[in-house]
Formats: sequence, structure tokens, C-alpha cells
Amino acid sequence: VQLVESGGGLAQPGGSLRLSCAASGRILSIDSMAWYRQAPGNQRELVAGILSGGSTEYADSVKGRFTISRDNVKTTVYLQMNSLKPEDTAVYYCNAGAGNIPSMRLYGYWGQGTQVTVSS
Repeated sequence: VQLVESGGGLAQPGGSLRLSCAASGRILSIDSMAWYRQAPGNQRELVAGILSGGSTEYADSVKGRFTISRDNVKTTVYLQMNSLKPEDTAVYYCNAGAGNIPSMRLYGYWGQGTQVTVSS
């Protein structure tokens, strides 16, 4: 499975960005997808996840501002990021696999990451 992220870049505080992650290859092995981020000096943290049944999970720091979604064929996941803050600056990684979010983190697939910078 290959995951390719896109949509990162520079945004002003209060602005918006939309990240996309497209999966290819053995996509039948994927039923859940998630976004993580890692800022310099910090551990990689979960931002949002969407499971096979459509349920979602968000980090407290992004609730109400970010929305995760996926397309009907479940090969692309999106992260709509609104009301961006400087502390959202990080490399954002796509994660995909089977099962729940912890399982997917350990045994799933990862993209190469896309940089998001929020600055005036």
C-alpha cells in the first residue's frame, strides 16, 4: 500500500487548509484511516481518525476546527482544517490499515508526510 499526502503549505492564523491522502496498491487491506502530526521536538500525535463504519475520533486540540472524511470508495481521506493556529504547525502524516486506531498505528501504512505551517 502506498499513501500519498497533498495539500500542505503555509496558512495564516485563522485560515484554512485541506489535506488529502490517496491510497493505492493493496487497498482491500485498508478499512480505517487517520491523520497524525509531529512538530519539531514533539512525539507524533493523533489528529483525527475515521474507522470502517464511519465513526470518527479527534484530538481535543482540534475538535470543532478540523474535520476528517473519506471518499465513497474509501481510498482517499481528507482533513479539512479551519481556524488554524500557529500551534498546528507540524508535519502531517497519513496512516491507514485495518482495525482500530491503535492497531493501525502499530501495523498500518504511513505516508511520507506533508508540512503545514501556520504563521503570519
